[in-house]
Formats: sequence, C-alpha cells, structure tokens
Amino acid sequence: MSDALLPSTRINLERATVLVLDDNGPSLDILSQVVSGFGVKQLLRAESVADAQSLVRTKTFDLIISDVQMPTTDGIEFIQWLRREGGETNRYIPVILVTGHTRTSQIFKVRDAGANFMVAKPITPKVLLERIFWVAREDRAFIECDTYVGPDRRFKHEGPPPGTDGRRKDDLPPEVGEAQTPNMSDDEIANLMRPAKVQI
Repeated sequence: MSDALLPSTRINLERATVLVLDDNGPSLDILSQVVSGFGVKQLLRAESVADAQSLVRTKTFDLIISDVQMPTTDGIEFIQWLRREGGETNRYIPVILVTGHTRTSQIFKVRDAGANFMVAKPITPKVLLERIFWVAREDRAFIECDTYVGPDRRFKHEGPPPGTDGRRKDDLPPEVGEAQTPNMSDDEIANLMRPAKVQI
C-alpha cells in the first residue's frame, strides 16, 4: 500500500469531532490550524492531559491528535489511560501521536501505548492528512489483554514471528503438519490432471 494519497482521494471531515492536545501554545495553534484546514468544524483543544481527560469524559470524539512530549503526564500515558479508562465511546477511537523524537525505542513506546500512528515533527499538512486517511480506512482488529489495549500491532497478517509460539487463540503453530483430510476429492484431482482442450 502506498503512503501517497491519490489525486482522487476525498475525505469529508466536516462532521468529525477532533481533539488536539499539545502543551505548547504555538504548536497547538499550528496543529489546530492544519486540522481546521481539512474542513473540521468541531475542533476541541487541550493544553494538558488533565484538560484532555476532562473533555474525553464529557464528549465523544472521532479522532485524537496528541503531542508526545509533555511535562508531568505525557501523550503516551494519556493514550494508555484512554484505551483503558476512556469510556466505551472514546476508548476505541483512532489516535495519532505527534513527536519530535523518532528513535526506534520511541516508536515502540508509541505503538505499545495503543496509538494508531505516529507523525514526526515538523508536521506537514500532506503527511498528516495521509495518516488521517489511513486511519479512516484501516481494518486492524482492536486487541484487549492484560498487557495491551489498542489496535492490532501487526500490520501484516502473517502470524507470530518465526521461531515463536503464538500467544493468540487464532495463531497457528509454527510448524504445520500433514493435512488431516484431503483438500480435494479424487474426481477433482483427476479433472485437474486432464489436458486442457484448446480451440483454434
């Protein structure tokens, strides 16, 4: 799947309710202007995690865009709270985290917090819109267990990593044995083996 939006792509965000969280006033202004430029009419702003939590308790959102680096409680802790305690109307909604740090360890932290995607600063409207579109059309399952709550961290449906036993109920064993029942009947196999008739 290409990261680029096709020219024919259209997203109507006029009816979407979006929460933007950033403790830095100028950064919050820029992010809000970018999101408003996408046609969002219902945009709520929060300058602290506490403010964002209050809004989540009282309103239903379609999307949250949050900065990661914040004092006291950061964006990662906010998403972890949202996924477990955000209420049935908001805990499943898409979340995009924005960060100036793109080290591998930071990317894993963002993923493991339950975010859908991460966008590196400085953000551009094109990249942010691509991520919003991607979030809108993705079909990853929502996983809930003792250690993780959020969208499936596997982007590809290839089962558990090689050499490991799957931890999920639907994971196949790493080594698949012989088929217990035939896939096709003898007649079906015979039909496949017959030479095809070619008309000239």
